[in-house]
Formats: sequence, C-alpha cells, structure tokens
Amino acid sequence: MHSNFSLKQLGKLDYFLGIEIKSVADGTILLTQSKYIKDFLQKNKMGESQFIFAPMTANCKLTKVGSYLFSDPSLYRSVVGAFQYTTVTRLELSYAMNKVCLFMANPMDSYWTIVKCILRYLKGSIRHGLDFKVAFSSQPFTIKALYDANWASDPDDKRSTSGVVIYFSPNLVAWWSKKQQIMVRFSTKA
Repeated sequence: MHSNFSLKQLGKLDYFLGIEIKSVADGTILLTQSKYIKDFLQKNKMGESQFIFAPMTANCKLTKVGSYLFSDPSLYRSVVGAFQYTTVTRLELSYAMNKVCLFMANPMDSYWTIVKCILRYLKGSIRHGLDFKVAFSSQPFTIKALYDANWASDPDDKRSTSGVVIYFSPNLVAWWSKKQQIMVRFSTKA
C-alpha cells in the first residue's frame, strides 16, 4: 500500500473522535470518553456538582403533559444532543437518553431535571467505559444474548421498550433497543 499511497505510521492509537483508547497490561482495551465528559460538564457549569449513582430512577415515567414548558428549549436540545454522543461508550445511558430525547420538540422543566440527573451521574462515573478483553483460542467461544422488555410502559402511547445485548465470549459486540406499538383489542360482543 505504501507504494501507491503516502502513508505515515502515527504510533499507538490513544485518542480518536473524542474516545480515549487505553491498553491494559492483560491485553484489555478500554474505551472511555473522560475528557469529552469533563469538558462537557465544565461547559454546562456542572463540573462541581455532586454526583449520583444512577442516571435515572427506575420508576420515572416521563409524559407529554404535566409540568411547565422549559424556558430555553434550544439549551435543552443543545445539551441533550451533545451528550447523546456519550452513549457510544456508555451503554447504561441509552435508556435515559432515549427518554429525554423523546421530548426535544416541547421540553418541560421536569425533563430538564432528569437531564441534570444524567449529568450528575456522568460526573460520578467519568472513568467508566467499554472494555474489550482478549478471547483466548484455548477456551471455547461463546455467544450470549440477553433480552429485556417493558411491555406497554409508555404512559402516552402505550408502546413497549425492549433491548438486546449480544456478547461474543467476554466482549459486547452488538446492542440495540426498540420501541414498538402493542396492539390490544377488546371485544364488546357478549
């Protein structure tokens, strides 16, 4: 390739598109976004905030109606849009991010409170990330898939949320979540 293209060896990869790549002695590769998150928290005046241990409470149900409209919708959209990028290495934020992204058209004060909770969670878990471990060929390779669903949980449209993660040996290789409509029919015939 070097004969056809001008190539340059830049050394070991340690930072790419806001993602920090760290190699550990046992061969594990850790992907984090510590610098991106730290800069983001400082920009939004949350750098000195107290951290919390969960991005969102388990029983939090956001709905289209309820509290007052947020005073600065462009700020809401800007903050949520920018830290949506953190879900690249922080899969545990996917559900909470999905919830606050659903209301970008008409954000309310209660949604902004959730956004600040997510930011406070990021403050306390700034070094978390994705790790890829060495899969030794002497051990059998395994594929494990986990599925979870919350049937008709959305208070506005009764849609269900489901998610899947797939592991190949010790490494997470695929994940997705889906919101789907559940059709329930009732018969009025006696």
